[in-house]
Amino acid sequence: MNKTIQTVESAAAGSAFLIESVYPLVDGGRFAVKRIAGERIEVWADIYCGGDAAIGAALIWRGEQDGDWRRERMIHQGNDRWSGTFTPVEPGQYVYAIEAWTDEFATWRHGLERKQLSGADVTLDAIEGAGLLTKAHGARQDAAAVIVRQCENYLRTGDVAPLLATELGDAMAESQSRPDLTRTPSFPLIVDRDRARFSAWYQMMPRSQSQVPGAHGTLRDCIARVPDIAGMGFDVLYFTPIHPIGRTRRKGRNNAPVATDGDPGSPYAIGAAEGGHDALHPELGTIEDFRALVATCLEYGIELALDFAVQCSPDHPWLTQHPEWFKWRPDRSVRTADGPYSDIVVPDFTSVDRVGLWNAFRDVMLFWIDHGVTIFAIDNHDTAPFQFWEWLVRDIRRRHPEVILFSKTFARPKPMKGLAKLGFAQSFTYFPWRTTKWELEQYSCELTRHPERDFQRPNLFVNTPDLLPYHLQSGEAWAFKSRLALAALLSGNYGLYSGFELLEHEAVPGREEYQDSEKYRIRQRDWDKPGNIKAYITALNRIRNEHTPLQQTANLRFLPIEDGETIVFAKEATDGASPIIAAIALSRHVREFWLPLGDLTIDAGGERRPVAALENLLTGERSRIEWGGIKLRIDPDRDPALAFRCLA
Repeated sequence: MNKTIQTVESAAAGSAFLIESVYPLVDGGRFAVKRIAGERIEVWADIYCGGDAAIGAALIWRGEQDGDWRRERMIHQGNDRWSGTFTPVEPGQYVYAIEAWTDEFATWRHGLERKQLSGADVTLDAIEGAGLLTKAHGARQDAAAVIVRQCENYLRTGDVAPLLATELGDAMAESQSRPDLTRTPSFPLIVDRDRARFSAWYQMMPRSQSQVPGAHGTLRDCIARVPDIAGMGFDVLYFTPIHPIGRTRRKGRNNAPVATDGDPGSPYAIGAAEGGHDALHPELGTIEDFRALVATCLEYGIELALDFAVQCSPDHPWLTQHPEWFKWRPDRSVRTADGPYSDIVVPDFTSVDRVGLWNAFRDVMLFWIDHGVTIFAIDNHDTAPFQFWEWLVRDIRRRHPEVILFSKTFARPKPMKGLAKLGFAQSFTYFPWRTTKWELEQYSCELTRHPERDFQRPNLFVNTPDLLPYHLQSGEAWAFKSRLALAALLSGNYGLYSGFELLEHEAVPGREEYQDSEKYRIRQRDWDKPGNIKAYITALNRIRNEHTPLQQTANLRFLPIEDGETIVFAKEATDGASPIIAAIALSRHVREFWLPLGDLTIDAGGERRPVAALENLLTGERSRIEWGGIKLRIDPDRDPALAFRCLA
């Protein structure tokens, strides 16, 4: 008997409403949805209950550390589907939830209106409705005024019409008790600033920026290069590590296991007698030089990004200051990484003093933030556990929501997505290995579909210090331009590693690595070398900056054409700007094809209209659409990409 009573009481205490199929949501709310500050966030859910009572629903949200919720009314879209929107204007960590309750006044109103239609007497019903007005509480001043006025009008005239006014229904919707209110759990949301959505990265090795043959570059040499980089349209200058480099087990040219005199070593072997992760390589300059570099970058509209590698050289000061942070072999030698990374020591992130180690890496990041760094590219994620990255991302975001953390790893697909879920604002992708039309379309659709689009922002790098893809090793200008156009136009975020603009392509035979890589040597270059594609890069970045559809990745769709060596896609923005169409050749041969525009339309004053013409974004030439499409021709040796603005 007691068991039966407890079961009934438990059921009676349950939620009155079912709130299901909430969107957006990542893994049931375990991980945060990502959005951009100032971007309107739409939330959808199925909300229903037993019976035919009218339902009220609200979308509530707040900063994660705030105490008060903000509320936005949700609208019933039909078939128990509800939607609401809110717009966080500042970067940070937020939470949102959905509430549902019985709207007693709306339920009364619906019942009375049905009786009126049947011709029944509604006198008693009107009195009941007026009685509900007396129970209103907590209304805003304007809503309270409406309730009082409409109640007085009813009492003065006896006419039920004032009780049925729309404005009274709206005022009562937020002013009545809600004894059966049901609320979902709080769901996490990360809001980043706009640079997380739209950026063009230029990566370079600071020590290779001197114009004096054989000389080690300095931060002042880097400052001298900023105008050229800004002139090409880049807004992120990305440095490989700038710290002292270990001498023990230092690598020689082309990753030779033994260095010779004069070999500078790999900058990823961080730490020497001169200092560790919070120190500058002495030949680069001083911290004052670094501040001057940051100031110059800001003057030219560029942000500085630093590689953040959680690894050490055998000479890092931490090995003597905190030996408990590392793994030691039976002969008391420190355990180094294997094979090509034998100049690297990986800290033990599960050590007895892991709290001290984790805090030390966090404090290093805070040190560089204090010196003006706003973006970090996190290298070698597999050297630390996911728990560390989740903690670090949350801690930095809590202190500095403006900082952007870029997950720079070519991990397996699921770990790569897992890292994105942990909160990284941008992520590397497999773009360098997607070369055919089918591969590019399939992979781009994967990145822009649900749920990936809600937690992973791709950054398409065309090359890196570690990667010279096979398709660039011929050194043909059309191939470099084609890959650049694909990266720059497909994604809101893309990047390249210096030397790309000079068509550098000499590889280690049979491998996707640079011959004589500057990871292990110092190089000097003529940045205006004949045959460079700097003008082409500049033109693409100009187009990206002028047209908002190209400043995002999610609103992308491919257009079908009967040419397996040409890819065509359209991108649309949410601000009403005209869609952009790009056609890019994937081989060197001249391409001619018919482009049907299908159901692609333009927002013209709130009305959707078919595309009437295309405007070439490089030449300004306009071409009319006839028979629902247009014939296009691409000569890759001249330009492998066409970009158009759609016109009504």
